[in-house]
Amino acid sequence: MSQMESFRPRLVAAAAQMSVALTEQQQTLLLEYLAMFARWNAAYNLSAVRDPAEMLERHIIDSLSVVNLCGDAAEPLIDVGSGGGLPGIPLAIVHPERAITLLDSNGKKTRFLFQVACQLPLPNVQVVNERLEAYRPAAPFAAVTSRAFASIDDMVRGSEHLLAAGGKFYAMKGKYPEDELSALPKAIKVERVHTLSVPGCDADRHLIVLSRAPESGGQA
Repeated sequence: MSQMESFRPRLVAAAAQMSVALTEQQQTLLLEYLAMFARWNAAYNLSAVRDPAEMLERHIIDSLSVVNLCGDAAEPLIDVGSGGGLPGIPLAIVHPERAITLLDSNGKKTRFLFQVACQLPLPNVQVVNERLEAYRPAAPFAAVTSRAFASIDDMVRGSEHLLAAGGKFYAMKGKYPEDELSALPKAIKVERVHTLSVPGCDADRHLIVLSRAPESGGQA
C-alpha cells in the first residue's frame, strides 16, 4: 500500500480543487480501490492504462469530478456499462448513504466489482452481471450514469427502461458531443451540460444531463 499511500496528497489536493470533501476514511477507500484496480487490471483488462499514477488521474480523479453532479444522493443510481466501476465506485465511496447499482455484462469485470464491494466493504453497492437490455430491476432508478458508452444515443435507448419518471441520465463525455446530441430522439431533452475542470487533465471533459421531455410521459 506504500505506493498508493504516496498518492494521498495528490488525491486530497485534486478533490479540494473540485470542492469534493473527502474524509480520511474515504481517501483510504479510494486508494484501496485504486490498488485493487491496478492489481486486477493485468489479468482482467479493466483499462488500457497500466500505470497506477495515471489511473489515479484518469480514473479516480476524473470520476470525482462528477460525484456531486449526479442528482440527489438520497435517490438510487445505476451505473450502466460500469466496467471497472467508474464512476460508480467513487460515487459509492463519497455517498455511502446512496444505493448504487453497478451493471455490466462482462463476467470478469463484475467479479472484480463484487470483490471491491465485499473487500472495502461498500454495503450500498449492488453488482449485476447482465446485459443492459435484459436487466429488469424491481424498481426504476432516479439516475442513470455512464462513462464508457460509445454514444449518448446508445446509452439512452439501451437504458431508458431503467429510468424512473422524472429521472435523469448523466453521461460522462470528453469533447462536447454536438453530433451525438443532435441525433437524440425528440423525446429526450438536454437539461444541462457541465463543463468539467479536472485537475491534471488538459483534455475536454463534460457531463451531459438528459431527461425525458414532458410529453413523452413516464416510465418506458
